[in-house]
Amino acid sequence: MRRYKMATFKCEKCGTTKEGRCKPKTCPRCGETGCMMKDEAAAAPAKKCGGGCKAKK
Repeated sequence: MRRYKMATFKCEKCGTTKEGRCKPKTCPRCGETGCMMKDEAAAAPAKKCGGGCKAKK
């Protein structure tokens, strides 16, 4: 089973945030259509490898 990273979307009108894989068509709080935008500030920064893992480089 594949696991997808959830994105955070924020309403430009009322500021409500919602997590999901797909962009919502309407805001769950105010009902405005087309106002949900991806919230880049809420995205967690990627962790850098400290060299202790066995990840391929």
